[in-house]
Amino acid sequence: MIKKVDTPFRDLFIIEPDIFKDARGFFYESFSEKKYLDLGIEFKFVQDNISYSSANTLRGLHYQIGEFSQGKLCQVLDGKVLDVAVDIRFGSPTFGQSFGVELSSENKRQLWIPPGFAHGFSVLSKTALFSYKCTNYYSKENERCIIYNDADLNINWGVKNPIISDKDLLGVNLKNIDKDFTY
Repeated sequence: MIKKVDTPFRDLFIIEPDIFKDARGFFYESFSEKKYLDLGIEFKFVQDNISYSSANTLRGLHYQIGEFSQGKLCQVLDGKVLDVAVDIRFGSPTFGQSFGVELSSENKRQLWIPPGFAHGFSVLSKTALFSYKCTNYYSKENERCIIYNDADLNINWGVKNPIISDKDLLGVNLKNIDKDFTY
């Protein structure tokens, strides 16, 4: 049995899988279509991504629009991150608000981020191996980015002097995004 932990955001939630431990180590199902359908994730996953990052790396805040919008099921295979989702669904009572949760190889939590949220994470450990299942394929033309340090979002990423890609430094402020998602 897996546990669904609600957040203050409609459709965004944490998943805590059952962990079976013994003298050999542990075992858990990282994904079971039937169990996740029962939780309300009624999407087909079509792409799995893994990123490896060093301490203080910050990736995001990314999202895709139109027919390439994505839901993401995120988890950390090794290390620890602060995983952040920002509601970008115009008309939502939580529009422009962020939610962050620590995901780690220790707690084995997952975060379900549905379409209509921007996503990013910062690495809180020496390194992190981050894995996420996507409900749509990557599309460079449909990818968008909100700048990580947008004053209106005021996200505490938990890292000083973050390492950020040149692409992510070109992100826009939330107030300048198009109305690609409505609630």
